[in-house]
Amino acid sequence: MTPADLAELVRATTLKVLAAAGLDVSVVPEALTVERPRNPEHGDYASNIAMQIAKKVGRPPRQLAELIVAELGEADGIAAAEIAGPGFINIRLGAAAQGAIVERVLDQGSGYGAGDASSGRRINLEFVSANPTGPIHLGGTRWAAVGDALGRVLSSQGADVTREYYFNDHGSQIDRFTDSLVAAATGGPTPENGYAGEYISQIAADVLERRPDALALPDAERAEAFRSIGVELMFAHIKSSLSEFGTEFDVYFHENSLFESGAVDRAVEELEKSGNLYEAEGAWWLRSSDFGDDKDRVVIKSDGHAAYIAGDIAYLRDKRARGFDLCIYMLGADHHGYIGRLKAVAAAFGDDPSSVEVLIGQMVNLVRDGAAVKMSKRAGTVITLDDLVEAIGVDAARYALIRSSVDQSLDIDLELWASSSNENPVYYVQYAHARLCSLARNAADLGVSADVARLDLLDHPREGDLIRTIGEFPRVVATAAELREPHRVARYLEELAGTYHRFYDSCRVLPRGDEEPTAVHSARLALCSAARQVVANGLGLLGVTAPEKM
Repeated sequence: MTPADLAELVRATTLKVLAAAGLDVSVVPEALTVERPRNPEHGDYASNIAMQIAKKVGRPPRQLAELIVAELGEADGIAAAEIAGPGFINIRLGAAAQGAIVERVLDQGSGYGAGDASSGRRINLEFVSANPTGPIHLGGTRWAAVGDALGRVLSSQGADVTREYYFNDHGSQIDRFTDSLVAAATGGPTPENGYAGEYISQIAADVLERRPDALALPDAERAEAFRSIGVELMFAHIKSSLSEFGTEFDVYFHENSLFESGAVDRAVEELEKSGNLYEAEGAWWLRSSDFGDDKDRVVIKSDGHAAYIAGDIAYLRDKRARGFDLCIYMLGADHHGYIGRLKAVAAAFGDDPSSVEVLIGQMVNLVRDGAAVKMSKRAGTVITLDDLVEAIGVDAARYALIRSSVDQSLDIDLELWASSSNENPVYYVQYAHARLCSLARNAADLGVSADVARLDLLDHPREGDLIRTIGEFPRVVATAAELREPHRVARYLEELAGTYHRFYDSCRVLPRGDEEPTAVHSARLALCSAARQVVANGLGLLGVTAPEKM
């Protein structure tokens, strides 16, 4: 019996006793949860449903709890139900009911943890979207890991997720990138506000290898050659780095296409016709403050050129026209103002602002030997995705970036994350998986097979701890999807790994020496098979490998 099953049983029992007592059944919430008590002596699970609805039905919480407990205690799979404090209901599962969790994991395999809460929902998930003017820095790398994990988590709950990269190939930053390449190719100084680093010199050389005559071209043609080839080369590097990092995209959307196709002009015209665009001081402004933004925004500047938000407006319109129910933007710490801005744009087009979500990620810092690492040789001024992977590897980099909430700044200790020790969280979790795989191989050598027929024999406290932790996985994944917080999966895996290690130290899984295998050995092996499956499923949601040997 999983926590979800138990929650439904508690709900059904509550409805039954309320109806029998002639009380209002409508007060019982549709989504009822049960929690694992901090102190195992209080039971396997606890519910506060009696306290939650007592005032609404006009009965004291403990009196209501007594009715629920009396009925609940007779249910299949419930070993005991007791009242605690002002009206908490503590519940202990029978061994067979706990064993059913193991059976479910083994039956569902890689599908265990999946749900259907977002079934039928089309989600556009845009993340990274770094300018093609340099390698991906640490902020973008954090989104590459977290965004990919979030996409996996949302998909596991039935959502149809499109992972999208917005390719910023329009505007002044591309002009500065082009000027920097030309300067590097001619041996001139880096332009003011230009880009520097080994990668600029390398791309400039690669442009000349493709177009040996580029420097002899007239100025405008020379700039276009360096722009077009340079952006292509830089973006190819970005895509390669992301792919090696395990992050793939379904759509690479070019910002410049919005201007070339006339999408920007059409979006501006639509806002003007609706009265949500007005002219003042020679410019055209969006009435964004009417829709919750902190101020109105310039869309067309007084010189006639489009402001940056014009592209954002057309881009959101394009996403909604493609049929997405929800557009999630994952942006850097300096983009906090985009939350109100993008929601206002949605509202100005007549959409529900809740169709837009903006997640803001905080800064990432690297630490080595207790000191901050501040410069990349390749990029010149910033640490890049490639630098991080080179230092600690893909798995450690992804896990380190995912396991903390993105609204917190993050320090990554390179020595810790490169170590093979239990203090390294990813090593700790992966080692649990490798240990479980080793156990399965040893069992096969001894001729011991997993058997779910006698899971009722699993009555050791450590066995119960492990079973209940395994049972929590679907709820953890569902919550991670609902709150857009894939770090919950990583933290859960660390709890599961610790619970498994403690179980292994207390419960002998395989027979020793000439000892004959027993039903308990086979039942414990089935439990270990379930634990291995859940660790693998969780790591898969994070895009981290589950090694069989370490």
